[in-house]
Amino acid sequence: MDDLQREIILDHARNPRYPGILDPADIDHEEDNPLCGDRLRLTLRLDTGGRICAVAWDAEGCAICQASASMLAERILGQSLAEARQITREEMLDMIGIPLALNRVKCGLLPLKALSVGSEGLA
Repeated sequence: MDDLQREIILDHARNPRYPGILDPADIDHEEDNPLCGDRLRLTLRLDTGGRICAVAWDAEGCAICQASASMLAERILGQSLAEARQITREEMLDMIGIPLALNRVKCGLLPLKALSVGSEGLA
């Protein structure tokens, strides 16, 4: 199972889903991980009902950071912002699907942090 999940992570890192920056965006937030140098900018557009109708992200970082951004983007597209904000740390790590070394957990959670902090007060 770990080999399959590693392949999925590599696929997301090599062929990211929804890369780029939305302009205009209803949410545009950047987070970084100073410990490893990862940087991620998440942009979202909401429809009139508060659903995420477009998502894009730009990152400079490791394969785990980029893959988790791609996986999160796939998951939240079409969800309400409130639903997307309910994704937990544990769910994000489950989405990644392989055990991460302690120093890589922040890499995997950086996109979720960008979503949470960037959308504060909106959901």
